[in-house]
Amino acid sequence: MIDRRWPNLAAMFFDQVDRLGDRPFLWKKSGGRYQSLSWGDTAARITPLARGLMSLGVGAGDRVMLVSENRPAWLVADLAIMSLGAITVPAYTTNTSDNHLHILHDSGAKGAIVSTRRLAETLLPAALKSPALEFVIAMDPPERSQELRIQVLDLDDVIERGREGHQNIIEMAGRVGADDTACIIYTSGTGGLPKGVMLSHRNILSNCESARDRLQELGLEDQVFLSFLPLSHSYEHMAGQFFPMTIGAEIYYAEGADTLAANMIEARPTIMTAVPRLYEMLHQRITLAVRKAGGVKQTMFNKAVQLGTRRYLDPASLSLLERLIDAVLEILVRGKVRRRFGGRLKALVSGGAPLNPDIGMFFTALGLRILQGYGQTETSPSVSVNRPSDMKLHTVGPPMKGVEVKIADDGEILVKGDLVMQGYWNNQEATRETIRDGWVFTGDIGIIDEDGHLQITDRKKDIIVMSGGDTLSPQRIEGILSLAPEIAQAMVYGDKHPHLVAVLVADAEWAAGLAQGSASREQITTALAAVLKGVNASLSNIERVRRFILADAPFTTENGLITPTMKIRRHKIKDVYGDRLESLYR
Repeated sequence: MIDRRWPNLAAMFFDQVDRLGDRPFLWKKSGGRYQSLSWGDTAARITPLARGLMSLGVGAGDRVMLVSENRPAWLVADLAIMSLGAITVPAYTTNTSDNHLHILHDSGAKGAIVSTRRLAETLLPAALKSPALEFVIAMDPPERSQELRIQVLDLDDVIERGREGHQNIIEMAGRVGADDTACIIYTSGTGGLPKGVMLSHRNILSNCESARDRLQELGLEDQVFLSFLPLSHSYEHMAGQFFPMTIGAEIYYAEGADTLAANMIEARPTIMTAVPRLYEMLHQRITLAVRKAGGVKQTMFNKAVQLGTRRYLDPASLSLLERLIDAVLEILVRGKVRRRFGGRLKALVSGGAPLNPDIGMFFTALGLRILQGYGQTETSPSVSVNRPSDMKLHTVGPPMKGVEVKIADDGEILVKGDLVMQGYWNNQEATRETIRDGWVFTGDIGIIDEDGHLQITDRKKDIIVMSGGDTLSPQRIEGILSLAPEIAQAMVYGDKHPHLVAVLVADAEWAAGLAQGSASREQITTALAAVLKGVNASLSNIERVRRFILADAPFTTENGLITPTMKIRRHKIKDVYGDRLESLYR
């Protein structure tokens, strides 16, 4: 049984405030340098915002959407909502208005909190169409040329209104139950439209306690996290926000991908959680810089990677001379690389998507411990992660404390424990399909090795997991592509990759009308590129198809590329076009 000290996430925060008070907590870049908010300062913003939300009619069980980039105000809003027993509904900043409308309509959100004016301009058209929405609170209110059906309020004004109230928010937060819903995080499924995963306070707290147990050997005092992944992602929500809170850590907010390298040097994180795509990018930057340097620097770097790899795989294989060279390279090469990461990293944690073992070995060989884990939004999210003292790079580690994992007869990974979601919001059928007798049917295929480490070998569901950790339904995007009259059939591709590509079948009649019926493949491809550009305009950034190949022939039952019920045979199409699709990423 996991030793849990707090009844809910908000109570956990306020308890930590009593203990940590004036110590720095949240760090945000301002005026060219990082400035901090203490635990007490953060609490002093949460309580009036909670009262302000109460004045707008928000109470226990009400849903409030949150659309913001990572910043202290995200955490403040999240905890203000939860302190009332209300439910946070995080939404990606990359969502389109249609994405927002689906979430608002499905969740029945009473209100929404949005950060920048740009994000508000995307949210407001959806908000005006949502029958349940009563207000939008904007951190940077947009200009309005006319009166709107809903209230559009300034965040500072709502906080000021809350300062006039006298309700004891900390006392109210203490009454929220562990099994009350804390948040609804929307994730794509095989049906196409995103489903709302209901996570309770118990779900997330159990995951935080499991993470504490797994990372305990690193020493959890005086930890510093650099928050980079979107907080609307369940992985960052737990590992980058609530887990650091439970151990009294400091959180720095990265400015963005372009400044991440500089932010690491400034923040000097001790633990960093990210998805494989980030590690791929860092690998590319490091190797490119080494190639540009050339000469002795390149030779020394390559030698450090080579010897570091051998030392990890078989320490006894190094001769005495090689061990001496390795010790010198530890100072001249690996030490320099570690300083580029801030100089005090204890671990890089990778989750949200499969990590390429070569990438994992690269960082390990450079003396940067990388711990691969596994999970899903439906499991709050972490199921397993490698132990610092027992790493197996090709696995996702043993199950975490309090988590049961078993392999079904067909190889599917099943998960049980306090981490299992409450279900899908307003979707009992999908809930019954995913949770059976308390077990989450993950849709992933795997094995448990002789050391108890879990290894993911395949995917059962047709869900694409991007290297950045985003998940999406290929059927939804294929359906949208096929709505274009010029596209007869489509299959999108991108599992473990940074973006989507596709195989497209051109509509025969449309193609015949090009160039008086004698259009070449190049002309058809060029014309389809323009069509695809138009389709992409209606999709969110992660759903857009960046490149494509033209199919040699339509998908038919005769060539085995579709079933008798006209569903595409994804694995068969990959067999035919897989190499050409992979070439689009080179």
